[in-house]
Amino acid sequence: MTSRPTGPTDPTGHTEPTSPLGPTDVTGLTGPTGTGPGTAAGGGRTRRLTVAQALIAFLARQYTERDGHRARLIAATWGIFGHGNVAGIGQALLETGPQAMPFLQGRNEQAMVHAAVGYARQRDRLSAHAVTTSIGPGATNLVTGAALATVNRLPVLLLPGDTFATRPADPVLQQLEVPYAGDLSVNDTLRPVSRYFDRITRPEALIPAALQAMRVLTDPVQTGAVTLALPQDVQAEAHDWPEEFFTERVWTVRRPHPDPAELAAAVRAVRTARRPLIIAGGGIRHSAAGAALGAFAEATGIPVATTQAGKGALRHDHPAEVGAVGHTGTAAAADLAREADLVIAAGTRLTDFTTASGTLFQDPAVRFLGLNLDPFDAHKQAALPLVGDARACLDALRGELAGHRVAPAYERTYRAAKRFWESLVDEACRAPDESARPTQAQLIGALDAVVGDEDVLVNAAGSLPGDLHKLWRARSPHQYHVEYGYSCMGYEIPAALGVALADPGRPVWALVGDGSYLMNPTELVTAVQERIPLKVVIVDNHGYASIGGLSEAVGGERLGTGFSYPDRPAGSPEVDLAANAASLGMAVIRAHTVRDLREALASARVADRPTCVYVETETADTVSGPPPAQAWWDVPVAATATRTSAIKAREEYDRQAAARRRHL
Repeated sequence: MTSRPTGPTDPTGHTEPTSPLGPTDVTGLTGPTGTGPGTAAGGGRTRRLTVAQALIAFLARQYTERDGHRARLIAATWGIFGHGNVAGIGQALLETGPQAMPFLQGRNEQAMVHAAVGYARQRDRLSAHAVTTSIGPGATNLVTGAALATVNRLPVLLLPGDTFATRPADPVLQQLEVPYAGDLSVNDTLRPVSRYFDRITRPEALIPAALQAMRVLTDPVQTGAVTLALPQDVQAEAHDWPEEFFTERVWTVRRPHPDPAELAAAVRAVRTARRPLIIAGGGIRHSAAGAALGAFAEATGIPVATTQAGKGALRHDHPAEVGAVGHTGTAAAADLAREADLVIAAGTRLTDFTTASGTLFQDPAVRFLGLNLDPFDAHKQAALPLVGDARACLDALRGELAGHRVAPAYERTYRAAKRFWESLVDEACRAPDESARPTQAQLIGALDAVVGDEDVLVNAAGSLPGDLHKLWRARSPHQYHVEYGYSCMGYEIPAALGVALADPGRPVWALVGDGSYLMNPTELVTAVQERIPLKVVIVDNHGYASIGGLSEAVGGERLGTGFSYPDRPAGSPEVDLAANAASLGMAVIRAHTVRDLREALASARVADRPTCVYVETETADTVSGPPPAQAWWDVPVAATATRTSAIKAREEYDRQAAARRRHL
């Protein structure tokens, strides 16, 4: 990733102010001793600041630029303060001021990362948040959020405090003692889930580490969680910093064009295919390539199926859009995938859900074209690679394929299949009895009738992702926000908060099951405190419904998946989630029937304060109202057992696994 220093006359056509600090004042700070700018031994001007003050001042002057649009790279910092960061990063944020670096108060460290990730995704990875915590449990609470960010390739900057670099006392509070290594701390748990990690043990180390952190955050291939571990004594240490460190920098988010030889090979593959299928993943969204994908599909007639991350790349009513693909996909997309002789994997990682654990693509001569910015993903399934930016590659392909189109019979076939699936969706979402308790599919139908193109739906785990992938009719690129790379329970509410911060004015819905809600409801308080009108839908089906269904399918007989008393399996504990949400400051609307639900959703959408709709769904339909999974998913089943359920499940497992292929 390239960067360039810019001054106040930079002619970049940016759309945001050059800096909250103004074009000439570098930091507005004088340092803890009251000293101002000085002169370094080499003659350059310096400013005496603490390490934490210098870092915040540096972050306030970092920008991204893509297609002529300029954005603040680190738009705000989330934080919970403890002894490991309150006197460093905390004091620096106070002294720098909210105009230079806005501060957001969180309630749970993992949730703060989720909120930052939701923000970054809504901003198409061009702007991100930082998250600061104390050393100890605050730092280790970041690990789950960091893993989610890295798996989904979404940028977030983590600034955990760390134990003393100078070791004035040993061990200090919350220090992990490791007999064989004196330089380890609990922050090292963040190494495997970070795309870049550094520990700043000397002030001089901050400059190269900060630049490397920005490089990774703005690299469309490498981005994810970036961790700068900050020993608490070093954070507060003063140093003379070169003024150049605080110069405004613009990091260009590149759009690499495809190699001519790879492009020529890709064109030959498309021209010779009789039943090609595009699988659109999250890379289409990150590249803002939806229009390019639509133009390509319209020009060639090639159908487009979408992953969880790619859903919304085309509007649901686009003629070439055939719906979700994979284990949670539509019958139309599954049938096309089984018969495809060329699979164009565009911006997707081809996970096991998408490939049905290697069983979905059954044509004996099927080939893969890996259109991806990351060579690692472009070569999956022994694909013919087309490495480059999704928009640039699709535009180049369309140009080289001018005049080429699939056979009319193929178009008629997939369009008819799509119409049939749409009729099934209508039936699943229809509520013949308005006075009955709604099913989950009927809830989705009721929400579909209320929202507009600008609404955003946030979900991550439980039974909802599968139903949403099959049933939701996405109307805009940002509407469908389902985190399924890590599928992290508890993501929904904080991520929705991040989305609302990224795009004020949009109605943002957090759809959360009771199991996921119980894991992480704390950021409801943040929404109330900041007066952000989130719309939270709590779907209560009295347990871990998705895993309950899976447990039954693999011979586990739903052990431990329902919320019930040990001596009364049919009875649920007297837990009132609606009252819980109200106690955290939310306005709560209880919906008992389909009619209640429609009215409640409509009221929540126009509410100007954080509002929760609580609904118990029909338990007979807790997993899915539409037709069952159209493709397999590999969850190993006990190879030997005495219980009939497990024996039958293993027979089915062996039957399905026999269809697995390794594409070479």
